[in-house]
Formats: sequence, C-alpha cells, structure tokens
Amino acid sequence: MQFIDKVKIKITSGKGGNGVVAWRREKFVDKGGPAGGDGGKGGSVYLIADEGLSTLLDFTYRSIFKADNGENGFKKSMHGKSAKDLYIKVPTGTIVKDLKTGNIIADLVKHEQTVLVAKGGRGGRGNIHFCTPQNRAPQYCEPGEPGIERELQLELKLLADVGLLGLPNAGKSTFISKVSAAKPKIADYPFTTIVPNLGVVRKHSGDGYVIADIPGLIEGASEGVGLGHDFLRHVERCRFLLHIVDGTEIDPIKNYNTINQELAKYSEKLAKLHQVVAINKIDAIDYETLEELVKQFEQIGVKPFLISAFTGKNIEELKNELEHDVDTIEKPVSDIVVEEDLEAVNNDDGWWDVQKLNKNTYIVNGGRIIRISQVTDPRSTEQIIRFQNIMISMGIMEELKRLGVQNGDTIMVGKLELEYWDDEVYK
Repeated sequence: MQFIDKVKIKITSGKGGNGVVAWRREKFVDKGGPAGGDGGKGGSVYLIADEGLSTLLDFTYRSIFKADNGENGFKKSMHGKSAKDLYIKVPTGTIVKDLKTGNIIADLVKHEQTVLVAKGGRGGRGNIHFCTPQNRAPQYCEPGEPGIERELQLELKLLADVGLLGLPNAGKSTFISKVSAAKPKIADYPFTTIVPNLGVVRKHSGDGYVIADIPGLIEGASEGVGLGHDFLRHVERCRFLLHIVDGTEIDPIKNYNTINQELAKYSEKLAKLHQVVAINKIDAIDYETLEELVKQFEQIGVKPFLISAFTGKNIEELKNELEHDVDTIEKPVSDIVVEEDLEAVNNDDGWWDVQKLNKNTYIVNGGRIIRISQVTDPRSTEQIIRFQNIMISMGIMEELKRLGVQNGDTIMVGKLELEYWDDEVYK
C-alpha cells in the first residue's frame, strides 16, 4: 500500500435553504396572512479520527468534499428539511492546517476525536416572521446563508509507542516481522522499506503496543537526503526508540552515531528520547568481534542487546525490555499549538464594508447585506424601505455619510443600485 502523509483538500459546507413568501389560502379564512416557511440548515463538515486508517492515500483520489444544502421552505408555514452533516474520516495522528491563515486548527490524536471545520449555513426565514401590526402582508423573506469554503492541509504523524530506527538494511523489517503480524517487504538491499511499517506486539497482559519501522534514515536525512526528511516527523510522537545496529558492518559505532546526529539536527526533542539499542545479525559475527563491539558501546554508555532477527535469538529478552519501557515511559506531550478556529463558523454575517469606487459611486459588501439584497425587489417601495432600514440598523448608512455620500450618488449592494437622497424616509 502506498503511504501518503501530507495532502490538501477542499471542503464546502451546505448552503441554508431559502425562506419563502407564501399566503394562507383556506376557503373560509378571510384575508389569509403570511404562511411562508423557513429554509432548512445546510450540512456542516467535520473531520473524525479513525484508528483503523494509517495513511492519507484515499485523499489523493478524492480531495473535494461538499455537504448537502438545506431544503427551501414551503407554503403553509412548512419548514424545509435540514441537510445531514458530512463526516470525513482521517487517521489518528492527523494535524489539520488552514491554508488561508496558516494556523493549525486541530490535532486529532484520539480515536473518534471530532472537529468542526465548516459550519452549515442557517436557513432563511419565511415571510411569516415579518408580519407586524403595521405590515400584515410582508412581501419578502430571507435567503439561506451560504456554505463555508476552505482549503485544508492534512499532515499525518504516526502514533506509535516505539519508533524503530537504523540504517538501511540493518534488519528492522525482519525484526518487526518476528515480533508482530506485520508483513513488510524484506530483501538484501538498501531502501527495501520505503514506507513506515506498523506492527502490534502482544504483551503478556494480553493487550498490545504499536511499533513503527521508520525508513530512510541515512546521513543527511535531516536535510532531506534519502527518505529521512519525509519520515522523521513520524518519530516525534513515540514513547521511546529502538535503535537496531547492523553488527556485520565495518564500523557499527559510526553508524549508530550517524543516526543520532540526524535526530539531533532534526529535533532536540527527538535526540532526548530514551533509546534501547540492539546489535543485530549476531549469528554472522564471531565471538571475539562481538565481544569487542559490546565493549565499544559500553565505553559510550550504551548496554546493547545482542539479537539475531533472522534466527530469533534473544528476541524474547528484547521484547520483555520493550514491554517494560512501554508500561513505564509516558508518551511525550504534544507541542503542537492549536489555534482557535473562527473560520469554521464564520459566514461573515456581521461583517460589512463600504468602499468609494469613484466620485459618485459607493460599493457595499458583506455576507448578510448581500444576501438580503438578492431577495429585495427594487420595484417594491415597501421592500426598498425595509432594505434601507436594515442598512441603517447595521451602521452602513452612517459609514456612507462619513465617506461623503451626496444626494444623487449611486450605492451598489450586490445587484441592487440605489440612489441616495437625504430626504428619504428610512422608516
């Protein structure tokens, strides 16, 4: 299976349904009043963590997600149906970033942890809501709020208890195949493993812990050489590291130091993680060479385990040590800073802006005022007066005066073009 750990997706929540203008038409009801129903709410978009997923591969085939729109209202005061919310599954360990702001808005580390990333638009109100003693037959309604459109980056950092390190061909894949049910590709050449392999190791208590084979660590990995730059991030969430050293190499100590130097260059936090060191392939090393190698490691303060992943020699002893460390070492605290995500619920309903286009023309923008303009009939004096009253209540008229609007100037709001006059009655 191809491993993908960083993708971009585009999401859109559902638009709210429109309210409607309708009237009671019962046979024996004289002068039936307004009966326009409200529109339904648009579907919201959520991300939900699923521990059954281990890659973002599915998002390379589908990267655009849109929730359904709410249903429009009906006559006889019947409301439109609200749309179902859309839940998008991502692997546990997924970090969510808003590409517009650059903010990290979620760090999904627990199974079924859920985050709202785009709220559905509210449904518009029907004309039944605008009936007053002064206006018993309102000819207007509200449109539904638009959905929220966003581009997000998903970045996966694997959640494993033990990170498995070592130069290519050190025997990591053979080891993980011995201690778990994982079946990685194994061959006698470097970079056989090009994707992380995850294996679950059973403990004596019956439950298990996750061990991750992180590929591609060579000299220069922290600068992007080989595969290391892409995969070092997956070590950051581990409790501790198991460092496997090929004992048959010319200079195992140098190889061991090479990996640790790359860890330190990439992250001081990684360099401080506890390490269990295992010298592998002891079945192919004579006793004197192995004894000298152990002394060299002890001189730098390391007491290595001596194993053969191929024959299984001393694997159980190493598993016991790993199990003990899993039970006693806490997972590192995440240093991911999650920002408050106002974009998820911001449909610009309260925001507006007035710009002077030229000497005699002003443009009004804003979520709510533009939506109301879309359902305002410029031929209806009643609707125009209502629209002007809304502009007054929102403070838009005051801003126009501050910018120097004069009688006869044009005010453009969406597709509406209005003329400004001081002697207009905004009531």
